[in-house]
Amino acid sequence: MNREVLFAQTLEQVKRTAKEQGGCISREQVQEAFAAMELEEDQLALVFDYLEKHKIGIGEPVDADNYLTQEEKNYLEIYLEELDKMEGLSAGQLEAVTISAMAGEVSAQHRLSEHYLPQVVDIAKLYSGQGVLLEDLIGEGNVALAVGVTMLGCLEHASEAEGMLGQMIMDAMEEYITENTEISKKDLRTVQKVNKVADAARDLAEDLGRKVTPQELAQETGMSVKSIEQALRLSGNKIEDLEDQRD
Repeated sequence: MNREVLFAQTLEQVKRTAKEQGGCISREQVQEAFAAMELEEDQLALVFDYLEKHKIGIGEPVDADNYLTQEEKNYLEIYLEELDKMEGLSAGQLEAVTISAMAGEVSAQHRLSEHYLPQVVDIAKLYSGQGVLLEDLIGEGNVALAVGVTMLGCLEHASEAEGMLGQMIMDAMEEYITENTEISKKDLRTVQKVNKVADAARDLAEDLGRKVTPQELAQETGMSVKSIEQALRLSGNKIEDLEDQRD
């Protein structure tokens, strides 16, 4: 396997392990994960620096609240006040409710979902600052939790429930971040394409003293007519210096 690919995969696994451990990982775990790659000390130092910048504590968790915006803190304050109104479960009650949820009892599944809502918030904090709203992360986590409590029947022991639900919540948040990152990249490429055509059309229109056709712009710039017409469509036909000759 390509060394760069292996490094990227290992780094993602380290981040994943840290998230599963509440946002922290030990130096020994990181060193063990990269042992096969025989990294130099300065290379490992860069790994640790990268992890810290991504809110992953080395040896102990970071305070995720320090990375939240004031708007996110205000939202959380109100949201957590609502969660505080819910009655918590003792260890014994949690086990009993979990067993009932595993047996398919709907009321128990609902109660168990309520119990883990604060955990969704804690996990969302670890994933904040990645281009999506904290509120949306919590929403995705809550949906995953609601689905997860209905799937506990596949487990053998009640003690496995928390890990399974936590994993489903993290998967949902990571998928949401990935999807929105891809959308953002696509949006950026669209804007860049439209701007490129608009700038070229403006320059040629200034030289000719009139609007230009896609064919004229294609001949001048080397871009294809199809690409220019696509940019015009993506702009909502609002490239001022370009004529829309489509039927």
